[in-house]
Order: sequence, then structure tokens, then C-alpha cells
Amino acid sequence: MTVPTHRSSLARVGTAVAPSRLSARLEDGAHEDATRAFRLARETFIAGERIDMGGLATRLGVDRTSLFRWVGNRDALLSEVLWSLAVPTLEQADAATQGRSGADRVVAILTSFAHDLITADYFRSFLRREPARALRLLTTNDSQIQRRYVAVVEQLVRQELGDRPFGRDIAPADLAYLLVRVSESFTYADLITGDAPSAERARAAFDLVLRPEEPR
Repeated sequence: MTVPTHRSSLARVGTAVAPSRLSARLEDGAHEDATRAFRLARETFIAGERIDMGGLATRLGVDRTSLFRWVGNRDALLSEVLWSLAVPTLEQADAATQGRSGADRVVAILTSFAHDLITADYFRSFLRREPARALRLLTTNDSQIQRRYVAVVEQLVRQELGDRPFGRDIAPADLAYLLVRVSESFTYADLITGDAPSAERARAAFDLVLRPEEPR
């Protein structure tokens, strides 16, 4: 995977690497109906409510066929809503760590992101309400979310650790995928193993991978 290496918005990298039909419609600004439907769906999600396509169509004053034509199916819409909420979280972590560098900055950004996902009530409500769908959309190739997050982490690895991290024979993309899997393991621990989600345990694991000789 080839991604830009300049210090632009990390979060925007994901959509550039793994776009969708809906993300393209939202970005070009030429599809007002799709944007209106997306914004209402996002508001519904943040309110802790289930995004129901029939109910959404009714609130928009259209039929389900029109809604599906504008935004795709429910999974496609949910995926873009979820990523739209990840973007400001990643951007905030990116901005807050500008004074750091190297592995320290990578660990700080990933830990901050995990913490925000774990403590967001509306996000946890979604996980409890639809655990199987949540894991499928967030942690597999069934949606663009995981590919986008891996792309973001890959750019971060390239920025802070170079094209050959620690002088080892591991590609930035492979290290990024490993770090994302670590993040998922602790962020969604309640769904995967029944354990409590923990940003602190995620941080300890990131430290072990990126700073094995620096006990914390």
C-alpha cells in the first residue's frame, strides 16, 4: 500500500486509500440528498439510537428505494458514520501529540484513540446493541473502516519510524496492521473475550511492540 508521507491530516488518509461510493458522494458536495441523509443518520447514531433505514427514509420524507440510491445499504451508511466519528478523534490525538516524536508519538496517538472509543457512550451503545455487525464492520474487510485505520497507522509509522522501523525487516504496512489488531483486541475486548475494554492495557501492548527495551 502506498500512502502520502507528508504531515497532512492523518485521518483524511484513510478515505483516500479506501474510498467508498458514499464517501465520494459526501466529499464532492454535489449530492445534497446523500449529505442530508448521512447527517441525519449521524445525528441518530450520536443520540445512541439505532439507524433504521425505514425510519430514516420516513424522517427524510422519501421512500426506502430513494434512500438506498442515495447512500447505499445500511452497512455502507453505518461504515461512513463510524468513520466520520473516528476522524475528529484521530485529528485531535494527532494535534495533541505534535510535540512528541518516534515511538512515543505513535503510542500516544493509538492509546488516545482507543481511550476515546472505549469511553464514547454512543459508540459503546452501538457495540452492545449490534455486537456481531459492529465487529464485522470494524474489524474485517467487510467495510472500509479497518483498511482506513491501517492506512492511517501506516502513515504514522512512516512519519515517526521511517520506511524500515527500528532497522528491522518489517514493512510499515505490516507493523501498522499488527498495531491495529492490538488496538482492536483491547478496544473490543468485551465482545471478543468478555474482558473489560482497556486503553491502559492497549498502551502497555503498544509499548511492548514499539519500545520493548523501555519498561513502563
